[in-house]
Amino acid sequence: MDKNSIIGWVLIGLIMLGFFGYQSREAKKQMAWQAQMDSLAAVEAYRQDSIRAAYLAEHPEDTVVAALPAQTAVYSDSLLNAASQAEGQFVTLENDKLEITFTTMGAQPYAVRVKDFQTYDKSDLYILKEGKAQLGFVVYAPTAVDTRKFNFQYVPEASTDSTVVMRLPFSNGGYIEETYTLVKDSYSVNQLLSFVGMQDLIPRNVGSIDVDFDAVIPRMEKGYKNESQYSRLNYYFPEDKKPENIGNGRKGSKRFDNKIEWFAFQQQFFSAIMRAPKDFTYGEFSIDFLGKDNAEHDLMACTASMRADIQPGSPRIDIPFEFYFGPNNYKGLKAYDHSYEKVIPLGGRIVGLITKWVIIPLFDWLSKFFKSFGFIILLMTIFIKLVVLPFAYKSLSSSAKMQVLKPELDKINAKYPKQEDAMKKQQATMELYRKAGVSMMGGCLPMLLQFPILWAMFRFFPASIQLRQQPFLWAEDLSAYDDVIHWGTSVLGMDHISLFALLMALSMFFYSRITMQNQNTGDDPNAKMMRFMSLYMMPIMMFFICNNLSSGLSYYYLLSNLITMLETWIIKKWFVHPEEILAKLKAAEGKPAPKSKWQQRLEEAQKMQREMQKQQAQQQKKNGKR
Repeated sequence: MDKNSIIGWVLIGLIMLGFFGYQSREAKKQMAWQAQMDSLAAVEAYRQDSIRAAYLAEHPEDTVVAALPAQTAVYSDSLLNAASQAEGQFVTLENDKLEITFTTMGAQPYAVRVKDFQTYDKSDLYILKEGKAQLGFVVYAPTAVDTRKFNFQYVPEASTDSTVVMRLPFSNGGYIEETYTLVKDSYSVNQLLSFVGMQDLIPRNVGSIDVDFDAVIPRMEKGYKNESQYSRLNYYFPEDKKPENIGNGRKGSKRFDNKIEWFAFQQQFFSAIMRAPKDFTYGEFSIDFLGKDNAEHDLMACTASMRADIQPGSPRIDIPFEFYFGPNNYKGLKAYDHSYEKVIPLGGRIVGLITKWVIIPLFDWLSKFFKSFGFIILLMTIFIKLVVLPFAYKSLSSSAKMQVLKPELDKINAKYPKQEDAMKKQQATMELYRKAGVSMMGGCLPMLLQFPILWAMFRFFPASIQLRQQPFLWAEDLSAYDDVIHWGTSVLGMDHISLFALLMALSMFFYSRITMQNQNTGDDPNAKMMRFMSLYMMPIMMFFICNNLSSGLSYYYLLSNLITMLETWIIKKWFVHPEEILAKLKAAEGKPAPKSKWQQRLEEAQKMQREMQKQQAQQQKKNGKR
């Protein structure tokens, strides 16, 4: 064993000893912390029992508290004690778009059903399922009062068919009031949280309340992977360009000590949004995705712990909040003018502009005249192809010309069969292209111009609620995969085959085959590898990617490939004339081809490289003589 190996093993040993020492110290800290928590819990339990005993000694007539078990929280206010033990009741508000059930236990939404929409299995669509959400406010008056623990009193005389009012009274005559108003023909709910007559209960040094909103969002779509990938928790800072987010199929958490205007529990096509017009002053968020096969058929658990400022000392303190429970429709969300529409993942700056100003308006305009969304996608594809055709023409014509030059390219391959002649073969190929008027770089710019549009469509289809549950041909839902074959057990990450994804991959293979057969690969291993990647690996990879995505997206890519092949055939048939190209080559025989600026720079770089290699060889020869 050499010296370096011994040093390496010693360092590894020292690192391991340090690691185990660190782990031991951390374990001791954890045990000490847990012991401290257990002691505090024991002290709190003893404190609650002492408070309960002292309270009963002063209020022997309070049979409610007397019936409570030991260690149950006891409040000095008898009305709070009664409210903590009372049974809740339900009140329902509804309009043309929403049906919201409220519970007086905590004065909060109990269930929210979005009308005119169904889940994939055709059941009612609840963005908040019964009992799967908790909305609470914690205020110090003068001890912590968590509204979720108390049954509020329904106030029928102050309620209407669009408004529900609930109150939590205190013995001093003050009360907490929560008023919910369902806006007509809207997905909006306005809430007003009021502290009335509590100026002597809320200490003057208390300048904020805690706002906690937890919800388990159910699954609503066909494919778990696709639905979870496009679901997340968004939070928006005032005057920011777009919201931040966590999630997209992964567990996450964030904490902020600055102002936050709103946050959203966003499923792929529906969102529950809570906004504070006066802004939250603190935010802590977490999201966790539940398993695909969980018994409750739930998608994700979202938690938001917020803080809102108050001005104590006033006879009435009002804090407004706004809720949105509805679909992620771009125009509908944008109409609120609170940047809600930015929860829809439409891509970055350039791609987002294309989606917002081209794709969505075109889609909406075509939807006015045609009911078949499959036909609308076809028309959109044709329109986009016509728009980019002037840019794509040069690339497609160059491809067609290269096919005419295939015999000449074969001659070059035969002339330079050796690997060391690769540079000469490349130069001969480039000279042939120049003489025939074929631009090797002509296809790069058109592809760069088309790529943002391709990416915009990639972002648009999985996030477009207009495609949700829209059938076309064999696809039951263009927003989900079309599983013509389904076997239930995952094999290589798949439990089905999407026919549109398969057809798209086949069209990609044939298009690549048409394109690659014109290229001069010869015996170049790098060129052969590129050919293999383009011809086989890329279609296979795209199939695996699109197999779980929107069938509308795979259908669009299929159409795009077919139209591109049709364009290539038309250009080759009527716009590229082989006899003219061959005549041009014959006329250029024996004449030096004009050199482009790019070729001149390339030759200069090659010349400099040869000079440097020559100088290095001479220097090595001199060093050898010494």
